[in-house]
Amino acid sequence: MLEFLTDYAASRPVSFHMPGHKGAALFERYGYGDFLQHLCDCDITEIPGADNLFRPEGIIRDVQRRYADLYDVDRSYLMVNGTSGGLMAAVMAAVPPGGRLIMARNCHKSIYNGLILGGIQPVYVYPEIEASWGICGPVDPGEIQRALQQYPDAAAVVLPSPNYYGLCSDIAAIAGIVHDAGKILIVDQAHGAHLHFFHKYHIRESLPPSAESCGADITVDSTHKTLASLTQSAVLNMQGERIDPFILEDCIQRVETTSPSYILMAFLDINARILKDHGREALAQWDHALQIMQSGLRKIEGLRCLDGGPLMDTTKIDLSLAALGVDGAALEAALRRRGIFSELYTGDLLMLMTGIGTTEEDGSRLLAALCTIAAEARAKRPAAVRAEKAAASALTAGLARLGGELHPVPPRRRALPLAKAAGCICAGAIVPYPPGVPLCCPGERITEEIVDACAKMRRQGMTVLGISEDGCVMVGQEG
Repeated sequence: MLEFLTDYAASRPVSFHMPGHKGAALFERYGYGDFLQHLCDCDITEIPGADNLFRPEGIIRDVQRRYADLYDVDRSYLMVNGTSGGLMAAVMAAVPPGGRLIMARNCHKSIYNGLILGGIQPVYVYPEIEASWGICGPVDPGEIQRALQQYPDAAAVVLPSPNYYGLCSDIAAIAGIVHDAGKILIVDQAHGAHLHFFHKYHIRESLPPSAESCGADITVDSTHKTLASLTQSAVLNMQGERIDPFILEDCIQRVETTSPSYILMAFLDINARILKDHGREALAQWDHALQIMQSGLRKIEGLRCLDGGPLMDTTKIDLSLAALGVDGAALEAALRRRGIFSELYTGDLLMLMTGIGTTEEDGSRLLAALCTIAAEARAKRPAAVRAEKAAASALTAGLARLGGELHPVPPRRRALPLAKAAGCICAGAIVPYPPGVPLCCPGERITEEIVDACAKMRRQGMTVLGISEDGCVMVGQEG
């Protein structure tokens, strides 16, 4: 691992993957270079003066208050096991054991883990489908309203916005519907920690508004994905009186480590200071780099970019060269050979994740590489340009609709080869990663379509959690 990481850093890569800081340069630019030199010396425990994450009264409380001010919310909590921990805690705080949770079927696997920990029953709502791209789109507010009418005993609603590809739901409308029904709204804003600040500093107000500004009761933000904290750090924001802070804090301490990293918390502090002291400048530089990239991408013949309309987070760049015969895997590999690393590919779609550390130089290198790759593809197939296929629709859009009626999971489980699992009740979530949305959840019946999709993903080299090294899945043993 050490050799891989040092070799990667020495290659001076261009990062279009998380984390958002993109390396040491951002911290050095804003005066934190000296701290980077003393990380090991700053790796401490709860010594006097260091405060305690689970009863903050000093320096940790100060950082949390700074985040509450930055996000314009009532309370903020530092998370050192990512947004995943925050979402699990939020679900358990909002829904009593054995209660119902209305949730988007394309929620991250951490929500499903929260269901298991809390003994909570899910009610699925299904996102719209971007059919030509084969990915999940927004959740329609009408779907939330119908679910609340059908299941009035549900305690809360949770959905991701933006989703992995940057497509947002109308959180203001959904919040109104949820609150009119007297329920709690939780938003997984793992991919949108930056949205609040593009509006707060009037940089790119065409971006969708943040869940905090739209009235969500709990919003969990992966500051590490697009802003300037280290991987595994996040912030949970709470507002209003629908959640009891004491209950929420108790649930947080259930899932957080009892040995919280002061290095992670220090970078959450640094991120907050950068946003407070240099936020307008930092986001303006990020926006400038984005404008150059987006202008250049429009000029590349044969390249197509996802246009998600007014609810699209355009800091995400979803593109395809399928019209030139280059699928997502081939494009990812071609960029990687040129020292440019993307976040993920799905079928023909390649997703590039920009962040607060993205520079104009990063954009220039990307555009030059894409121009070359596109030209090479045109030269190889000048007369064979194909119509873009609905890329991996069974592998991606299908994540939101392959699931089906929930069945009790038999208490006994067994491992079964994937090829023989069709018709069985899933006993362990099957999760392509990324994006981390379960293809099949415990209690859902494994279909032939799911088996075929998993087999295709594995042949393409994708990681699918829940399938063992020898190709087996966990199913319920009936009878």
